[in-house]
Amino acid sequence: MNKSRHAPDIWLLLPILALLAIGMVMVYSAGSVLGFRNYGDSFYFVKRQLLFAGLGLIAMFITANTDYVVLKKFARPALIFCFVLLVLVLVPGIGVVRGGARSWLGISSFGIQPSEFMKMGMILFLAKWLGTEDYDISSFTRGLLPPLALIGSAFALIMLQPDLGTGTVMFGAALMMVFTAGARMKHLLSLGALGVAGFVGLIAAAPYRLQRITAFLDPWSDPLGAGYQIIQSLYAIGPGGLGGLGLGMSRQKYSYVPEPQTDFIFSILAEELGFIGGLAVLLLFLILIWRGMKVAMSLPDRFGSYLAVGIVCMVAIQVIINIGVVIGLMPVTGITLPLISYGGSSLTLMLTALGILLNLSRYAR
Repeated sequence: MNKSRHAPDIWLLLPILALLAIGMVMVYSAGSVLGFRNYGDSFYFVKRQLLFAGLGLIAMFITANTDYVVLKKFARPALIFCFVLLVLVLVPGIGVVRGGARSWLGISSFGIQPSEFMKMGMILFLAKWLGTEDYDISSFTRGLLPPLALIGSAFALIMLQPDLGTGTVMFGAALMMVFTAGARMKHLLSLGALGVAGFVGLIAAAPYRLQRITAFLDPWSDPLGAGYQIIQSLYAIGPGGLGGLGLGMSRQKYSYVPEPQTDFIFSILAEELGFIGGLAVLLLFLILIWRGMKVAMSLPDRFGSYLAVGIVCMVAIQVIINIGVVIGLMPVTGITLPLISYGGSSLTLMLTALGILLNLSRYAR
């Protein structure tokens, strides 16, 4: 296959770097109070964020300058490795429980989330599988069911932790890849009905998930319990108004919004930078997603196209869920905002994935 290589798409690179810079500032601002209270250091979270951002930028540079076709060789071993990690994290004594979920591997405060690795591992393997020249996904039993069974297996292991948010992002991105590959709509709709029933069952099986649903519908019915996070998030966004209270001037980060530097960092951003600041962040994400989809449609091979679709959908779904939760349009799921929220493995892996997308942009027509 003839491929001409050129410089990465600058309009893809700029929003990535801009969002990372905004995230660094907001992690310091949102996490300074909690860092000082818990660790005696206002810079605790941002120093760690800088470390993982540095590792992520190195990984992004490497993946942006390595021919993406090389990744095909690692697709199967990477997926097997991710499945092994998902099993290991469930073993008592190996997996670390944080926030009520056994979803971490690590020592002390340093750890990785295997479910984060699975998101990229699944995207890479599906891109190789669906990109095979003679693969016919229009066949229900031989084409559609095998990848769905694989996706479902990974989702089930993630739900055993449990981590509904990350599982939803992985499942959604993988499903979009399957749809892009040409799966028949009637097949997807039929399975979608079963999926909705299963999703309802997952919610009903865990009381805390049901509480999150009821809190989403009426957070003020339990303002000190299940509805607390949503109410405090809205209390942060409302006073922000058009221009915000000013950088560093958030009131809700003073132990009102739980863990303000992670899942609810956008509410602190909206409080301090206002509607204008929030809109600027959304526009940067839209540019990133737009350029990413343009890359996906312009690549000379199916493997590259499906890989780009998976990465872009992973980012888009995560942004939609996170901001939907923060503004009260979705139930609380525990999803970070890409490049903005504090997080070790999630930030490093996101930058690695975006490096692959930048690499793909070098071959787009």
